[in-house]
Amino acid sequence: MTAAFDEMSAFGGGVREPYRALAEWLGGQRIETLQQKTSEAEALFRRSGITFAVYGADDTSERLIPFDILPRIISSSEWRRLEAGIEQRVRALNAFMFDIYHRQEILKAGRIPEELIIQNKAFVPEMIGVDPPRGIYSHIIGIDLVRTSENDFMVLEDNTRTPSGVSYMLENRETMLHLFPDLFSRNRVRPVENYPEKLRQTLESVAPANLDAEPTIALLTPGPYNSAYFEHSFLADQMGIELVEGPDLIVIDGELLMKTTQGLKRVDVLYRRIDDEFLDPLVFHPVSMLGVPGIFDVYRAGRVTIANAPGAGIADDKAIYSYIPAIIEFYTGRAPILANVETHNCRDPAALKYALANLEKLVVKEVHGSGGYGMLVGPAASAAEIEAFRAKLMANPSNYIAQPTLALSTCPTLVNSGVAPRHLDLRPFVLVGDEVRVVPGGLTRVALKQGSLVVNSSQGGGTKDTWVLQD
Repeated sequence: MTAAFDEMSAFGGGVREPYRALAEWLGGQRIETLQQKTSEAEALFRRSGITFAVYGADDTSERLIPFDILPRIISSSEWRRLEAGIEQRVRALNAFMFDIYHRQEILKAGRIPEELIIQNKAFVPEMIGVDPPRGIYSHIIGIDLVRTSENDFMVLEDNTRTPSGVSYMLENRETMLHLFPDLFSRNRVRPVENYPEKLRQTLESVAPANLDAEPTIALLTPGPYNSAYFEHSFLADQMGIELVEGPDLIVIDGELLMKTTQGLKRVDVLYRRIDDEFLDPLVFHPVSMLGVPGIFDVYRAGRVTIANAPGAGIADDKAIYSYIPAIIEFYTGRAPILANVETHNCRDPAALKYALANLEKLVVKEVHGSGGYGMLVGPAASAAEIEAFRAKLMANPSNYIAQPTLALSTCPTLVNSGVAPRHLDLRPFVLVGDEVRVVPGGLTRVALKQGSLVVNSSQGGGTKDTWVLQD
């Protein structure tokens, strides 16, 4: 693997311009003071209640995601290119979803194998012919990016179903403003604090047509045992909307209604944070207690907007990922601004052969996996782990994709021994409604273990505040 690009000092040279003010400030700080600030940050997070659960962990208690107090900084010119690439990507993804659930022109053109769609468990046949407001299927999108050099950002994966993490972006910024107001005075940092307002505007803009009043919005959560429940309640509170669970909703006379202390109230837009299969037991998983019986009929009739739409997962399925450049060209007529990571679909015999021969060099992921679960990081795996994974891959090749191990960029991070580089990625959040709104920043995840490339919080990673500088 090639040497990692350091975002503050490039490849051993002087301090890069976006980090100049931070480097000067850092040079005047004592490590003990920074460590004390880390303790203060942890106390603030505990007070806010921002925690998550790790599925399958022996310790089932809620945990704090470790927070690093040294920000990741992106210049205005770097961000403009990222923003253009992200907007191009989300417009193409929504066009792709509309096409897949309507005329399927991209399949007729032979740009994607038909069986990759029709036999995909993320494909929802019940959505065929359904016209969501403004033709938008995915309203809230997280695009996972990695940086490999001065000018190269690559898309690692798309999240078009129920992307999480935005509450950490907001709390990280609030914490940094509290701890380091002097550091903000040295840098002109674009705000992210208006995200809840922009999210509400986006949701209002995709409400069903011909409403006789302002649209009523609610956020549907699986409940307090979900790992992202803090985020669900946080966003509902910030937007000033109701947080509801399945039993709080009912379908009567073709309308979705929520139970309130003043009686039943119609819901026009439902921001759902539960998976497709649990949304309506009459259509999907019949024993689900998380969804609402009959909601899909209300949705198909155009009487409620569901964000993100059922079936939106077809656009972020990892088996589709390698076709995204072709998808972008098909629907925009232009080459992708942001590149994909080279990807081998193991369903293809040649790709499988290559993956099996190079497992020690590759990252192999489950097609429907998330959170860093069920994946192999070849360079960090033991011989026994590689052989065990080889057996799983051979047993079910179509369940996996393989990618090269990238030299993820690094950024100065506070560790026990002082300040040291650690690998990171970036998840910008995008809102798609009456317009495309790309939040100037996002969630930076950082691998806190030396040499580790795994940034997921469930696998020991932490987060940083992400600063996009103004001109």
